[in-house]
Amino acid sequence: MDAKATPIRAVRLGQFTAASEKRADGTTLVRSTLKLGRYPRSIVDALEAWAHKTPDAILIADRDGDDWRRLSYRDVVERIAPLGQSLLDAGLSAERPLMIISGNEIEHFLLGLAAIWVGIPYAPVSPAYSLVSTDFGKLKHIANLLTPGLVYASDGSRFAKAISAALPEIPLLVRSNPPERKPARLFADLLKTPVGPEVAAAHDAITPDSVAKILFTSGSTGLPKGVITTNRMMTCNQEMILSAMAFFKDEPPVLLDWMPWNHVAGGSHNTGITIYNGGSFYIDGGVPAPGRFAQTLRNLKDVQPTYFTNVPKAYEYLVAALETDDEARRNFFARLKLIQYAGASLSQHVFDGLDRMARSEVGERVTIITGYGSTETAPFAFTTTWPVEQAGHIGLPAPGMEVKLVPNEDKLELRLKGPNVTPGYWRNPVMTSQAFDEEGFYRIGDAVRPVDPSNVAMGFIFDGRVSEDFKLSTGTWVNFFGVRAATIAACAPLIRDVVLTGLDRNFIGALIFPDVEACTRFAGLPADTEANVAITHRTVQEQFASSLAKLAERATGSSNHVARALVMTVQPDIDKGEITDKGSINQRAVRAARPELVEALYDEPPRPEIFDLPRKETR
Repeated sequence: MDAKATPIRAVRLGQFTAASEKRADGTTLVRSTLKLGRYPRSIVDALEAWAHKTPDAILIADRDGDDWRRLSYRDVVERIAPLGQSLLDAGLSAERPLMIISGNEIEHFLLGLAAIWVGIPYAPVSPAYSLVSTDFGKLKHIANLLTPGLVYASDGSRFAKAISAALPEIPLLVRSNPPERKPARLFADLLKTPVGPEVAAAHDAITPDSVAKILFTSGSTGLPKGVITTNRMMTCNQEMILSAMAFFKDEPPVLLDWMPWNHVAGGSHNTGITIYNGGSFYIDGGVPAPGRFAQTLRNLKDVQPTYFTNVPKAYEYLVAALETDDEARRNFFARLKLIQYAGASLSQHVFDGLDRMARSEVGERVTIITGYGSTETAPFAFTTTWPVEQAGHIGLPAPGMEVKLVPNEDKLELRLKGPNVTPGYWRNPVMTSQAFDEEGFYRIGDAVRPVDPSNVAMGFIFDGRVSEDFKLSTGTWVNFFGVRAATIAACAPLIRDVVLTGLDRNFIGALIFPDVEACTRFAGLPADTEANVAITHRTVQEQFASSLAKLAERATGSSNHVARALVMTVQPDIDKGEITDKGSINQRAVRAARPELVEALYDEPPRPEIFDLPRKETR
């Protein structure tokens, strides 16, 4: 079937437009020309409105064995009042917030909404800080900064070690299995709490500027910082999203989603889309990781999503799985109106796979779009409102947003302002002050470039982190984002991420973190093969050698020539800050933690395990 001749499935999208103004100092202001629509005081006001309009519609569901636990809009609102009363009775407040350390489930969802309902901030914290970390350093840091009045863990015994080490004095709430030697209340008991007038009074007192949640992100030091998220940020952001995804007005969306709620994409963007538009959210227990994706395929036998958003890595797993699972593929595309990705570029082979299967399954292409934002922007800030055809394209700013492009060396540094931008970082006035410029624009630290400098309506392309570019000893600038992306693409799908070296050196080096599962498949090995065996397999090493050599031959100069590379056999360490809980690599932390490997890239002669990759003209 000819891709170009295949029709695109009809989907109603908004049409973003923008205007620009160049200042005498070289900066450029870009504003959306669309007016931002009205939005409610809080996301719980949208919840209450839908509970009146469609009380029996399914809002939230999670898997319970072979079936699903499902709650309607009415069910959710009815449970919020006793939960809110319990939180107030426990003395929680803006000074003593609620802390949630376990993952996505109905109880987590209810507690978060109940906290917002009565004006108590809550902080969903990465379960990895309790279950993967061995020193619990990040969990201790967050607890000291947050000063929580109550901590919730779904399974008390599973989190017992972390609770004992980092949260010993904080009152505990669990769904099941209270830990030994630690008093804990049961979630089910809170639902029996008699509701007094305090709940209504607290609910009436919340404002658009009340703190709804605190989301912790890892900074360059590896220590999490608390991003303040207000009610206004959440609801105005949903109105911005609706201005782009106009089809949500035509039919309440259905989502099947695994993305962690301690991240803004899962916990604000995706759950918010559901609540704001009267949709249904099915919690997906599958995860794009070795041995953990089968649950997603199982869930696709029950759920037909109308809107699907995810990180690029998940789409790699999805494409590979849907190639052979006919029922999951049929359900995935049956009602799907739109595919969205964010967080990184989608590899071309994955993009092509999604497109090919859609055409084969339903005889239509499904629109794929992407966008851009951060925890500090709630997160929606830019999007394409047209199908993506160019890697890195982030589209145009959302209605209500204003952006500033500031010349910085050979890049345009992006700064943002709008009602969706955070007022700052929790209990950190110094970091808050540093995050904003003299005009109140948030310094996000990224760079963009226009698709067409003469026509702002064509949108923008992500151009990497301003701080990650570096100079070689020759004074030549290296575009980190471009070199990293090219290296990953050259070896796709074998690379998980790349750490680049070369600051004040003679050439670029690369520490390559391989995708263990992809290496295992490529080598034709069993799925349970040890990582080191798969990575060092002759077939895999030969593919790395061939792909990296071809990449070096295509280099046009030292600025994009990866001259040495080492494929890592040791995975990044979360306790050393080398990797965040969502799987992204901290470049600075890896280089600091592994100086001997950095030096090995520059040894003469290179060690046998180092790929030496001369450019074609120097051979």
